[in-house]
Amino acid sequence: MMKKLALMLVGSVVTLVGCASMSVSGDALQSRTGFALGLSSDAFTISNRTDSGVRTDYTVTTKTNKTYSCYVTGTIGVVSDAICTQMQATASTQPVAAEPTTKPAAKPAAKAAPASSCNALLKAAGKC
Repeated sequence: MMKKLALMLVGSVVTLVGCASMSVSGDALQSRTGFALGLSSDAFTISNRTDSGVRTDYTVTTKTNKTYSCYVTGTIGVVSDAICTQMQATASTQPVAAEPTTKPAAKPAAKAAPASSCNALLKAAGKC
């Protein structure tokens, strides 16, 4: 009886969860992404969509040529907020600052704590 109940429960969960390709629509991606980035839906394009289980990964490119890596999770009828991270410009599109020719000044040595405030941690750190 318990095995039958467990199998029915697992089957129900699998059926309800579905996969992201069926549960996350293009309109949901546009809406969630626009909200996450603070942009109108016509200010960016979505590409490289990859559905994996309940997670959908995709790339967003704005009209100002900023690129974001984003994802949402979704099941039938429910889609999470978009989580996006701005991608760094590549070396070919962004100038690289030259290495400094002088070394930074050395930090002054830390002052030793007065003997009255020394504890085991300060002694172990060599501050007393």
